Amino acid sequence: MKHKLLVEDAGERSFILVLDEGEEAFATIRDFAGKNAIAAASITAIGAFRAARIAFFEFDTKTYAPIPVEVQSEVLSMIGDIAVDDEGKASLHLHVVLGLSDGTTRGGHFLEGHVRPTLEVMLRETPARLRRRKRPELGIALIDLDE
Repeated sequence: MKHKLLVEDAGERSFILVLDEGEEAFATIRDFAGKNAIAAASITAIGAFRAARIAFFEFDTKTYAPIPVEVQSEVLSMIGDIAVDDEGKASLHLHVVLGLSDGTTRGGHFLEGHVRPTLEVMLRETPARLRRRKRPELGIALIDLDE
């Protein structure tokens, strides 16, 4: 991965991350956020994956139903945010829409994607600190604005 700081002003930073073929996108973005002490940010990305794993949250069972995408796909849209978890580590929440060769799409909660040939990520940090807390009654972690 290559990255560049595009702007830094009044406590805000904007980065571009260009991931290389073969990199696993979720872990690469998470690790970048951790190394750069990013505690609140928005993310958008485009590119492509050779394979990905997304999921749909089943509210009744409080589990994620996996949706494997085992073919080349275009990242038509990836959006999400970064907060910190209860241990103070970077916590990503990303959704993605993947385009397949026949024009159909798959979309859901982004879990994993192996880049081919690239993924271009725009990351815009804010000077705030957001905390994502586990909500046992829901089975997921959500941003807690009272924190």
